[in-house]
Amino acid sequence: MNAYAVPFEKFVNLADARLGTRIISVTDDWFADANRLFQPTPAVWKEGVFDDNGKWMDGWESRRKRFEGYDSAVIRLGVPGSIKGVDIDTSFFTGNYPPSASLEACFLASGEPDEHTQWVEVLSAVELQGNSHHYHEINHDQAFSHLRFNIYPDGGVARLRVYGVPFRDWSAVGDNEQVDLAAP
Repeated sequence: MNAYAVPFEKFVNLADARLGTRIISVTDDWFADANRLFQPTPAVWKEGVFDDNGKWMDGWESRRKRFEGYDSAVIRLGVPGSIKGVDIDTSFFTGNYPPSASLEACFLASGEPDEHTQWVEVLSAVELQGNSHHYHEINHDQAFSHLRFNIYPDGGVARLRVYGVPFRDWSAVGDNEQVDLAAP
């Protein structure tokens, strides 16, 4: 699917770092910090740039697994909302991208997910290719505040865009409280 045929890109990117999206926990981000997934700019390649963990990559990258399992990142969305689609972007990850990925979600009015959290699968495992955008329509009406992004078994993803409709609990807004609706 090319960028011109992606109907859900008209919605707000709920996982934009500028909205406060952040990683709550991650199983492994040895090679590249998982918070890079949410940068509003396209991923970049920096030729010859290295850090303490090897070649610098713009995105989340975990170590190769030497055992069964997979890597995951728990994400607090900057803005809760109903998800209409995602873009899993593996730009510049060619030999070190995960073969597949999935997304689970939950809604918490406050706090962070724990071992008792009930997750809803919003995107079952999909195949990934290197250096590509992977667009998937979701069109889920339930609002979500957190995601669990699973990569199987490991590898690198440049960006995760989560397009949707922001959710606001209007019962918690005072009668005289001003609300800026222009920004979204």
